[in-house]
Amino acid sequence: MKNINALLMGALISAATLTAQAEGKWITLFDGKKVTGLRGYGQKGFPDGGWKVENGTIKTIPRGQGGKPRDLATDMSFTDFEFECEWKVSPGGNSGIMYRVLEQKKPAYVTGPELQVLDDERHADGKIRFPLRTAGSLYELIGKGMKDKPYNKAGEWNKVRIVFKKNNVQHWLNGAKIVEYTWGSDEIKALIQKSKFKTWEGFMQQPQGHIVIQHHGEEVWYRAIRVRKL
Repeated sequence: MKNINALLMGALISAATLTAQAEGKWITLFDGKKVTGLRGYGQKGFPDGGWKVENGTIKTIPRGQGGKPRDLATDMSFTDFEFECEWKVSPGGNSGIMYRVLEQKKPAYVTGPELQVLDDERHADGKIRFPLRTAGSLYELIGKGMKDKPYNKAGEWNKVRIVFKKNNVQHWLNGAKIVEYTWGSDEIKALIQKSKFKTWEGFMQQPQGHIVIQHHGEEVWYRAIRVRKL
């Protein structure tokens, strides 16, 4: 019996090891002090005119304070991945996290879908096509209102995760899964045809791409940013 138990335990450990190897190690993009693996979208270096490290966060320099908006893009491209971070917005703040972005001269949102980062109460997007443009939503396509999700208001921290594996995509907000869909499915194609994206060449059609954090012009903070391949 002991030998059987030992064999079972060994098999479980081996399976867990293989799973960990397959999923890859976490890559820390921002640890509170240092930015690693993030640069300006369409640039080689970090966009100091638009972002700065402050009090353990990486934050936008808003347009109203002389900031020069420039999105942040990962150096690496991803197919299947898990991404997580924490964010908070100023009153009326707006940002977003895009993925499978094709880096080109056009903006990141032309090809990459977006997990919305927003002050749901004050920003106009919280009302336009409600709830498809609210925090945590698949911007313009799938969303939930404030009463249907664990949302923390402007000035408070929210934690988000994006899990993309074998075309199954999930958006998590403060520990709750609020969006789930199948990449390339007929359902998604139908939603795109009903949205402003219907004529956008290349939108949600990339087999892999960069993860991009949007600088929308308003003041937004991020921390604990990390990613791993799945």
